[in-house]
Amino acid sequence: MPFQELLTLPNLLTCFRFFSAPLLLWLAFQGAETEFLILLAITFLSDVLDGIAARLLNQESELGALLDSWADLLIYTTIAISIWQMRPDLVQQEFVYILLTIISYLLPVLVGIIKFRTFTSYHTWLVKIAAATMGTSFFLLLIFNIALPFRIAAVICFAAAIEEICITFYLTSPQSNVRSLWHVKKIW
Repeated sequence: MPFQELLTLPNLLTCFRFFSAPLLLWLAFQGAETEFLILLAITFLSDVLDGIAARLLNQESELGALLDSWADLLIYTTIAISIWQMRPDLVQQEFVYILLTIISYLLPVLVGIIKFRTFTSYHTWLVKIAAATMGTSFFLLLIFNIALPFRIAAVICFAAAIEEICITFYLTSPQSNVRSLWHVKKIW
């Protein structure tokens, strides 16, 4: 991997998430919930902007897609650990939906690794919708203790996971940036 490929704006935005993860954990363990939420909002924004920048600057790449998927997994794992630390009451209250969300992120990864022996990075439309709804609902849950949007987002995450697993079953080799199961079936 040439170092220059890593130094594109989209990849640097993605790398910001890698650097944010330990700081998010530190903030959570310090009980700095406000600062945690501010950094998390910036982290979510960088996740949105990296894809937009990649498309606008014509810098979409396999490396960028893979970095983005790894950064997503790292941030979502960091969020799960952080919430367990900061708000154990909330984890207990929403345990089923938190577990559903965690399974929704891990199961497609495991299926992809089992089938292709590599990490998949589809970035489907449904995954993007799931990430947007989860990100928004997560803040509603933490700040205002409004659970319904989070629960709906967890179900959307699960639907996205099922779609990703189906895509993995359909494909004969790993691909990045697959829009949807419909697009995969259309190609075949």
